[in-house]
Amino acid sequence: MPTGFGVIGCGVIARFHARAIADTAGARLIGCWDHKFANAQKFAAESNCAAYEGLDQLLADPRISVVVVGTPSGAHAEPAVAAARTGKHVLVEKPLEITLKRCDAIIRACADNAVKLATIFPSRFHAVARELRRAVLAKRFGRITLADAYVKWFRSQEYYDSGRWRGTWELDGGGALMNQGIHSVDLLLWVMGDVASVTAQWGMLAHQRIAVEDTVVATLRFTNGSLGVIEAGTAVYPGFVKRIDICGSQGTAVMEEESLRVWEFAKAHKEDAAIREKFALQTSGGGASDPKAIGHHAHALQFADFLAAIKRDRPPKAGGAEGRRAVEVILAIYQAAESGKVVKLPLTTDPRLRARRGSVK
Repeated sequence: MPTGFGVIGCGVIARFHARAIADTAGARLIGCWDHKFANAQKFAAESNCAAYEGLDQLLADPRISVVVVGTPSGAHAEPAVAAARTGKHVLVEKPLEITLKRCDAIIRACADNAVKLATIFPSRFHAVARELRRAVLAKRFGRITLADAYVKWFRSQEYYDSGRWRGTWELDGGGALMNQGIHSVDLLLWVMGDVASVTAQWGMLAHQRIAVEDTVVATLRFTNGSLGVIEAGTAVYPGFVKRIDICGSQGTAVMEEESLRVWEFAKAHKEDAAIREKFALQTSGGGASDPKAIGHHAHALQFADFLAAIKRDRPPKAGGAEGRRAVEVILAIYQAAESGKVVKLPLTTDPRLRARRGSVK
């Protein structure tokens, strides 16, 4: 019997979730809900599933065991908590939420109700990212000195104007970093470990009618002593694939989306040539200039991992704590940019940056 999925929020990203569910063995899309019923009806017709008029109706359907939350970022907590309280396992589109309190509300509800929770970070499931992490764990880089992420994307003014929640602190939770750059923040943390402190500068330099940043530059000191830079922007025409650089005393790797541009080590391994060949021409657009120009294959890999976690009663590979960690680093960068000061992690309080969402009861 396939595991039944329900989709909450029927915007652009829901289409990728539906395709991923269709490509995941043992998964079946049962139904969907959106606060605008017409959106749910349209999505249901496209995806061959049921449209529910109320969220409570979707959550009451015994055929649904897993929900995928794809509402605006600052509206993840309410449906995620409600789903957990009805015994549904929960997959939440990035970011997990836009404040630490709201992240914690989701994590706590899932723990209290013994359901699985994961944040959707498909970039972790690209084969090239796993290869990079294996090299770090094997200490092939020697002393890692620099670990950098570059997300130089382009989003038109029409993109921000297309949804009232886009570019707002209340529901987007931030701009180029919280919305677009968070995948690369997560990859850096997954590969390098925790961040000890950050400094940053930001600006809204090329867009109108948005309240958040379209450009941000941050410097990082990791707890292992390495230094790093994060650059994120949505005002870089025509948009370029995201890049991760890991540099050390014994090696350097440069990953662009699903490709390797550099893979060089002082101590060569016999498989290095095959790795370079395998990942030489893998790059897709990755959403650099069009949010719809992404693949769903890595989503399907994450969904398969989530089903395996349920079946084997083990943690998913990108659990709620991982989602919270990425949000915490981003909030620290925002706090550093706003204050002009060095911000140390972990954060002792939830930053109050301009408008923000409250806690969930």
